[in-house]
Amino acid sequence: MASKFTKLLEPLTIGPLTLRNRVAMAALTRSRSVPTNVPNDINLEYYVQRARGGAGLITTEGTLICQQGTEWQNAPGIWNQDQVSAWKRITDAVHAEGGVIFNQIWHLGRASHPDAPEQKASGMPVYAPSDIAARGGKFRFLPGHPGYVTPVAIEDPRILIDLYKQAAINAKEAGFDGVELHGANGYLVHQFLDSTSNKRTDAYGGSIENRARFGLEILKELVSIWGSKRVAVRLSPAGGYNDMGMPLQENIDTFRYFISQADLLDLGYISLIRHIPAMDPEFDGNHRATKHDVLKTYRPCIKKSALLLNGDLTPEEANQLIVAKEIDAAVFGTLWIGHPDLAKRIEQDIPLDTKLDLKTLYGGGAQIPYEQQKKGYTDYPAARL
Repeated sequence: MASKFTKLLEPLTIGPLTLRNRVAMAALTRSRSVPTNVPNDINLEYYVQRARGGAGLITTEGTLICQQGTEWQNAPGIWNQDQVSAWKRITDAVHAEGGVIFNQIWHLGRASHPDAPEQKASGMPVYAPSDIAARGGKFRFLPGHPGYVTPVAIEDPRILIDLYKQAAINAKEAGFDGVELHGANGYLVHQFLDSTSNKRTDAYGGSIENRARFGLEILKELVSIWGSKRVAVRLSPAGGYNDMGMPLQENIDTFRYFISQADLLDLGYISLIRHIPAMDPEFDGNHRATKHDVLKTYRPCIKKSALLLNGDLTPEEANQLIVAKEIDAAVFGTLWIGHPDLAKRIEQDIPLDTKLDLKTLYGGGAQIPYEQQKKGYTDYPAARL
């Protein structure tokens, strides 16, 4: 029986890469790189399952470019040789299954904590564009479950840009097919873009052009390492997560400029996240996000890069948007968590009915026995095809 998702299942060519379908897997923080920041056998099994399950493109979970005190304890890194070697095992295995995998490179900025063990081990402060704390946050593994703290304003942002460049070099050595810059969800690149978190008075703050400079300079460095069509960026223009959100018109003007300039760099793709209510925090009775139609607002800005859309999409809606040529591929997040064979299920029109175990979504930290880390991670069953 022919699938009703014809366009969603069509191959997509992005520069030198051919995706076997347009069912992409989002970067999903899962906190399973225990006991440190080095990917392990459980991570290997997780990515192989999803490559075997037909993913057209796998984007890794956010991968730290340096040692940080992230609220997502046991996130993987890409700053040392042990991590590079561990990721190489994963990329080799994904490629053996016919998959394409990008490494999402990530710096949390002010969403870190100075008392976290990894931050202490780094000997570095929590850096951000300005010394402005984000509201919210919860570091569950620290006594008292503290929230975010006031960061140290980085004196020379080029120091951080160099860290991204080195991460791109390391990702290439690790055998990835490309890198995706995490510019969404209130982390460092987003913090530079947003005027509520960036109050700098130098070349990296103030005007839209200056606030966009940090992210664009990173992208230029990534392209210098990877070349055309192997660099991407993820953005959440409507998101309020981690205390982000400018007035509507300023927000639109900022992201239209950034997206247009990023597109000129001939990226592989630009991934946009729609407004997701679950990631829209409330402060003083008001939701933080700047809600607007992300696809309609920014689609005209993307002329050279592929456009990927993320944010509670269903396969039905994704297929319709591809038919209408509004997007080039769809990014699914939670559906890939509970369905390791999501693309094959879509192809065979098998119902998507697995309910997620929220208690095991992000792992339990290093204190949980290694074998138990699989629960809610690699033990979701594939369908009997």
